[in-house]
Amino acid sequence: MRIVFAGTPAVALPALDAIAASHHELLAVVTRPDAPSGRGRRLVRSHAAAWADERGIEVLTPARPREPEFLERLSSLAPDCVPVVAYGALVPPVALEIPKHGWINLHFSLLPAWRGAAPVQHAVLHGDEVTGASVFQLEAGLDTGPVFGTLTDEIRPTDTSGDLLDRLAVSGAGLLVAVLDAIEEGTARAEPQPADGVSLAPKIMVEDAQIRWTEPSFAVDRRVRACTPAPGAWTTFREERVKLGPVRPVANAPRLEPGDLLVERTQVLVGTATTPVALGEVRAAGKKPMPATDWARGVRVETGESFA
Repeated sequence: MRIVFAGTPAVALPALDAIAASHHELLAVVTRPDAPSGRGRRLVRSHAAAWADERGIEVLTPARPREPEFLERLSSLAPDCVPVVAYGALVPPVALEIPKHGWINLHFSLLPAWRGAAPVQHAVLHGDEVTGASVFQLEAGLDTGPVFGTLTDEIRPTDTSGDLLDRLAVSGAGLLVAVLDAIEEGTARAEPQPADGVSLAPKIMVEDAQIRWTEPSFAVDRRVRACTPAPGAWTTFREERVKLGPVRPVANAPRLEPGDLLVERTQVLVGTATTPVALGEVRAAGKKPMPATDWARGVRVETGESFA
C-alpha cells in the first residue's frame, strides 16, 4: 500500500523502521514542526523528521493538520493508509477521510484502558501488572475507534515508563505492520471497543511528578518509575528542587517519618507512610545525576533533615 506515516518522538522510530523494511511504499512522514530545545532554545527537528531527512523522504510539518496546504499535499500523495504513532496533534475529520483506509493508530495500552496521552505512565503509576498495545481506527473521539489487533506485555517490578515504552514500541511496530498487511489483503477486522473498562491517561504534568512522601513506599516507588525518564520525579531539599531516579523499597530498615533522610554507609534511606525507600540516583539543579551516597556526602546531609 501507499503509506504516509504520522509520528513525532523517538518512540515512533521502530514503527518507521518496520514500515520501511516492509513491502509497503512510504511516501512521506507527517510530524510536529521543529521545536526550541536546550538552553539556547535552538530549533530542533523531531526524531521522525530527522529519520526521514536521512533517507530522503518528504517531511510534512503542519502547525495544525487542518491547514489547507497540508490537506492539499496529503490528497495529492493519495495514500491508502496513514499509520500513526505518537503524532501529538488532533487529526480533523477532513484529514481522516483522505486515505482510502483512513488513519490507524498504534496506542500503548490495551484499549479501552488508558485512553489518552500517557498510557504507559499511568499503567506504571497505578500498579498494573499487564499492559500492551492496540492498533485501532482513528476517529474523532479520544482513542475510541474500533480495534484491529492487540498484544500484551508484563509490567516488571522495576520497569520505568521508559523501559516499558521501549519494549512496546518495538513489539507494537510488528503489530502495526501486520495490521497494514491485513488491511491490504482485505482480511482485517476492527472490533468496537467494549463500553466497560474505560480509563483515561492524561499527560503527566510536572506537578504530578512531585513525590508524596506521605504515601506508602509502593506508591512512592510507582510514582518515581512512572515519571522516569519524563517529566522526572522530584522533591525539594533545602528549598531547592532535586530529581530522583528509581527508588527501592526496603523492608528491614529503621522506621522513619515521611520525608526524613537517613544516610548509611552504602545507602540513603527516605521515610514514607510505611517502610523507607533507598534512593538510586539524585540530580540536583544544574548538576549531573549521581549515586545517592555521593550526593549525600557532597551536600553533607545533617541528622534530622528531610525531603519536602
